[in-house]
Amino acid sequence: MNSARLLRKTLTAAAMFALVGHSVVFAQEGAAAAPASTLHFFGAAIGLGMIVIGAALGIGKFAAAAAEGIARQPAAADKITGAVNLPLFLLEGVAILAEVFVLLIVLLK
Repeated sequence: MNSARLLRKTLTAAAMFALVGHSVVFAQEGAAAAPASTLHFFGAAIGLGMIVIGAALGIGKFAAAAAEGIARQPAAADKITGAVNLPLFLLEGVAILAEVFVLLIVLLK
């Protein structure tokens, strides 16, 4: 089994668990009926993992494309590097914002 297929199956299983796993928390009758659940911490951990994996895959694709472009045309290295930097910074910024939002959700819960 190749790694892309294994990654896709793992992410699908994690997403299905995240979608179905919260029903246990909302099935309680009242706050006094059962002790507080810590399942939201597990969901936050899954979310953070998915954020990091997605950002790493995106950055890896950008860096591979830039390296290939520079290898084909070494004279255009400055232009290629300049064109790749902005999307890389935006991708990292979105990943950092998503991590902050997940951590805020956990802290405010």
